[in-house]
Parts: sequence; structure tokens; C-alpha cells
Amino acid sequence: MHKIAEVEIQNDILIANKKLAKRNQRLLDKAGVFAIDFLGAVGSGKTTLIEKLIENMDYSIGVIAGDIISKFDAERVKKYNIPVVGLNTGKECHLDAHLVEHGLEDLPLDKIDLLFIENVGNLICPVDFDLGSHMRIVIISATEGDDTVQKHPLIFKEADLVIINKVDLADAVGADIDKMVEDVSRINPHVKVIKTSLKNDEGIKEVIEAILEAM
Repeated sequence: MHKIAEVEIQNDILIANKKLAKRNQRLLDKAGVFAIDFLGAVGSGKTTLIEKLIENMDYSIGVIAGDIISKFDAERVKKYNIPVVGLNTGKECHLDAHLVEHGLEDLPLDKIDLLFIENVGNLICPVDFDLGSHMRIVIISATEGDDTVQKHPLIFKEADLVIINKVDLADAVGADIDKMVEDVSRINPHVKVIKTSLKNDEGIKEVIEAILEAM
């Protein structure tokens, strides 16, 4: 009975989150804002990717930075003089639609074209929690190992775009990038996979093109 009760509670939480996510998306649609949820492990390059997109996209951009302690990534983005909201998740390892709803309240949505939501750094917890975004981008790095995709299939199944970052370090860490691409394609045959070295601006143009196509 105890396990059944836990499953029922979890299902209730996910159903409630889905309703809030739909409400978030309706709010974003009404304001004409296209929102992207960025998911990836710590050190994969999520914040760097967001910075590169801000630098290279001719749109009004806002950012929600989610983390156990969000001020570090939020401070990195503030230097671009764009609207930024930091969401602290405390002990939780993911953002949820309720937290994002509060973040939206603190953003000037009428002055934003694009909203970047940086999720908490891991490849497991955020999977089931829709935030109301229009697009999910999953970023992993060669330095995480070429078995990363195999170990976390669910997050790639739900992805709208997959980025394999730090490909310039693949040889140094013995990672097979082609294997990583094949693993993604096996899980999600229709998703686009882009190889990047964000430190060197390699692949950023292709990422922008994929976002514009989704918009």
C-alpha cells in the first residue's frame, strides 16, 4: 500500500505540473515569446551556450537561470544587460512549472522575443517536468563519456535538439563522437544532432539556424 500511495502522489504531482506548464505556455504565446528549456549535466556548457546565443542572435532575450543556488549562472548572464531571473530550487534537482510561473511574473514579457530557461544541471530529474517551453535543447559534452546517451535515454527521447559539445576534446578523453550521434539517433530518429566546440564558436551558427527553424 505504501508504494502504491507513493506512485499515486507522484502521478498527481506530474498531472498538476502539466496543467501549470500549459498555463505558462498560454501566457508566453499571448506575449509572443518563444521559450527554450536547456537541459544538461553540470559542466556540459549550458550557460556558455546561452551566452553565445545572446551574443549572436538579433532578438530581445530574457533568461531564467535555475539551480540549487542560481546566482552564479545568473550573474554570468547579467553582464549582457538583459532581463534575468534566478530561481533557487533548494534541494530539488530540477525546475518545475510552478517555479517557472513565478519567474515569468518577474520578467517583462512584453519586451522579450526569446526566453532561455536554464534547467538544473543533470540528465535525470528534469525529464518529467514540462515547464511550458516551446523547445527542449539537451546539451552533453564529449568529456562526459561516449556512453552518456545510453545511460540517459529518456531525456534524449524528449529532446527537440541535441548538442554534443567539447568535440575538440574527444580524442583527449577517448570519446567516440560518432557513437554518441548514433546513440541519439537510435533513441530519437527525428531529432537533429549538432556537434559543437562552444569555446571556439564551432557549431553555434547551426544551433541558431535550428532555433530559428523551430520558431
